[in-house]
Amino acid sequence: MAKVIEGLYYAESHEYVKVEGDFGYVGITDYAQEQLGNVVYVDAPEVDDEVTQGEEFGAVESVKAASDLISPVSGTVVEVNEELADSPEKINEDAFANWIIKVQLSDKSELDNLMDAAAYEGLCS
Repeated sequence: MAKVIEGLYYAESHEYVKVEGDFGYVGITDYAQEQLGNVVYVDAPEVDDEVTQGEEFGAVESVKAASDLISPVSGTVVEVNEELADSPEKINEDAFANWIIKVQLSDKSELDNLMDAAAYEGLCS
């Protein structure tokens, strides 16, 4: 079974957000990378772009398929994980260590719309 980490917030579309203060690190879950297979490209927004909870902010492409990235939170992109531009396969190696974007959260109450680890495990089983 795919790895699920306690203390993160999960979206039904298989993105996670790790919250630190007013910032959230957004990536795809271990389950998502398993379903995709070998990741070959990550299409991420630019710094200062706005993302909106429930709306597309990029895509992950694998040898099998392309999958839209749906933002689990709203806010402003403050950092993009540049390592993924050259090494997208890092997502397959450890999806939780290799976040895609760092967002300054505009509304932390949106986290209430997301699942905890136990609920997400239930979704994936």
